[in-house]
Amino acid sequence: MRLFTIVFERIPMVWLLLGLLFISGGLYLGFDYKLTFVYLIVGGFCSMYGLLLLVFLRFEGPKKSSRALSRNFISAGEAVAMPASKAANDGEKAPATGARKSASGGESV
Repeated sequence: MRLFTIVFERIPMVWLLLGLLFISGGLYLGFDYKLTFVYLIVGGFCSMYGLLLLVFLRFEGPKKSSRALSRNFISAGEAVAMPASKAANDGEKAPATGARKSASGGESV
């Protein structure tokens, strides 16, 4: 399925390239040649069709939401390692600074 996405995203560029090749071929042949105008017209249509496809492809993209996702949102996509939340770290309280330990191992102030 990924191959189809790659191909369909690049089709507008193929049409643009084809149109530019027709236009440049028509200009290379010169205006004395009878089919020059046909080359230019076909090149113009190919270029316009490529631009039209490019615009439609840009508008068809996923919509961006202005709303931020919740921290508990689980995506079906790629897994990303997130840092532990504060609630998980609240159970482990660090000793206060300046606290001294007694010989029995307990804290004394």
